[in-house]
Amino acid sequence: MSVSVTEKLFLAKHLSIMIKAGVPVDQALETITDQSTPELKKVLKKVNLDIDNGLSLAKSVAKYPKIFDGFFVSLVDAGEQSGNLEENLGFLADQTRKDYALKQKVQGAMLYPGLVMGATLVMGSGISWFVLPKLIDLFTSFEVALPMSTRVLMWLAFFMRDYGGYVFLGMILLVFLLILLFKWRPVKKFGHKMSLHIPVMGKIAMDGQLARFSRNLGTLLKSGIPMLSALEITGNTLSNLVFVDDLKKIREKIKTGKSIYESMESGNYPEFDQLTRRMVEVGEKSGNLEEMLIYLSDFYDDDIDTLSKSLTTLLEPILLISIGLVVGFVAIAIISPIYSLIGGIRG
Repeated sequence: MSVSVTEKLFLAKHLSIMIKAGVPVDQALETITDQSTPELKKVLKKVNLDIDNGLSLAKSVAKYPKIFDGFFVSLVDAGEQSGNLEENLGFLADQTRKDYALKQKVQGAMLYPGLVMGATLVMGSGISWFVLPKLIDLFTSFEVALPMSTRVLMWLAFFMRDYGGYVFLGMILLVFLLILLFKWRPVKKFGHKMSLHIPVMGKIAMDGQLARFSRNLGTLLKSGIPMLSALEITGNTLSNLVFVDDLKKIREKIKTGKSIYESMESGNYPEFDQLTRRMVEVGEKSGNLEEMLIYLSDFYDDDIDTLSKSLTTLLEPILLISIGLVVGFVAIAIISPIYSLIGGIRG
């Protein structure tokens, strides 16, 4: 069962407003249930039934971890215990909205180059599979010395004619094998680590993880969640395994009595850059760590905006030039022997 981010945002926001207006939780849930999608409606009915039987809202939604993650449950639980449930639900709605917007920014930054590269791959495969093999008879009938570009194109045409089926099958098997390998955690972590070192796109991915780390940890601390629990929950909200494992190590060092800044400084965690460390240090010393973290998340959000615009500006001419070079090479390889043949006939 899947529930979209917008549905969870709608739930948190409207539940916060209704509780703030004095509506009991069970009545508020009943009202929201009537306006929800069929999937969420089934879950909310069961949640409401648990609340009627004496369970808290946090324990009720915790039964559905695929829909309500640890971040959601922890904020609800902290709100119920502190008597500020409506405030925490408001925090949750706001952070869910920002996290969703951040995800959209990162995906949007990757979309343009992905589409262009995908279209290029499809076009190149189509030419190699359908066009080049048909050019073999044409080129071999020329009784003229073929230029290097044409000979390279002919070799590719012969190769695709004789082995094209195997190449296509091999590509499918390679994709399938890579999918299987990336289910193995060490390989997946290695891929995540390499992705952080891709020029520009790696920086966007890294800033996205730092923004989510800062925002979620700051929100949890502001809601009264203890540091160790907040770090554990924050780690579970991150998608990059390098960051997840680093947070686990930092958390273990905090258990020995070190501060977050000291824990970050005492290990090799290059993913947490100098800015993050200094802001954490200032936040701990001033007693405003959660505010510093939320400010830091806004900074990384803005940085992603700038980087995504720069990525589009940078990649557009590079991709166009690359495609132009490939098309130009094919055109020259086809036209050059025709001109040579015409020149021979005139001679």
